[in-house]
Amino acid sequence: MAMTADGKIATANRRIATFGSRVDHEQLLALRATADAVLAGARTVEAGAIDLGPGPRRFRQLRLRRGLAEYNLRIIVSGSGSVSPTATIFRRRFSPILVLTTQRAGQTRLERLRRLADAVHVCGEEELDWPAALRWLLRQWNVRRLVCEGGGQVNDGLFRARVVDELYLTICPWVAGGRTAPTLCDGKGFENLDLAQRFQLVQRRRVGDELFLRFLRSDLQLPSRTTQHSKATA
Repeated sequence: MAMTADGKIATANRRIATFGSRVDHEQLLALRATADAVLAGARTVEAGAIDLGPGPRRFRQLRLRRGLAEYNLRIIVSGSGSVSPTATIFRRRFSPILVLTTQRAGQTRLERLRRLADAVHVCGEEELDWPAALRWLLRQWNVRRLVCEGGGQVNDGLFRARVVDELYLTICPWVAGGRTAPTLCDGKGFENLDLAQRFQLVQRRRVGDELFLRFLRSDLQLPSRTTQHSKATA
C-alpha cells in the first residue's frame, strides 16, 4: 500500500488514488512478481487502467526464473457482487480472473459475474470469510503467496481475520486531509490495541522524499536476512 503522510490512500472525493512515484510503482511490480495471485477490491479495480497483471516483460521473466507462471492469477473482491463489467481488467484476458463474494450478491449479480470471470466463489453470508476464501484459493488454484493491493475495507477484513503476514508500506510526501478520505484500513477495525494485529518493522529505505517500509507479523520467525534495517537515498 502507498499512502500520504496523513494516512490517506485516496483523496476525499476518491478520484486520486495514486500518490507514489516511479520507484513505488516498480516496487509494486516487483512484489507482484513474487506472488501466485494479486488481489484487490472492486472499487480499487474500477479506479483506473488497472489489470492486476505482472507488467513489462522483465517482470514476467523474473517470475519464470522463480518457477512461477508467467502471468499471475487476478482476484477481485466484492461482498455485494457489484463489479463494473466495463472495468479495464475484463478487457485484458491474459490470465484467469477470479471473484470472491458473499451471499449478499444474490443470484442476478452472481450470474452476471460468472459471465465476466473465470470463477466466482461465494464465501460468507454478510461478510467475506477470509480463511475459507484462502483455503479455496489454495485447494482449487494452488495460491500459496497472495499480494493484496487494497482498498481499505478489503485490508480491514484481512487484518481482522489475522491472515496478513507482511505489510509493504510506502509513505508519500503529501497531506490529503479529508474526513471521508479512505485510509489504509477502513471498516470495522479493532476496538482496542489488545485485539489489534501487531507487526514489527524489519526493513526501511528512503528514496528521495518517499519512505519504503516493510513490516512482518510479530509472531513470525524472522529470517536472518531481514533483521537488518537498510537505508538508501536517491
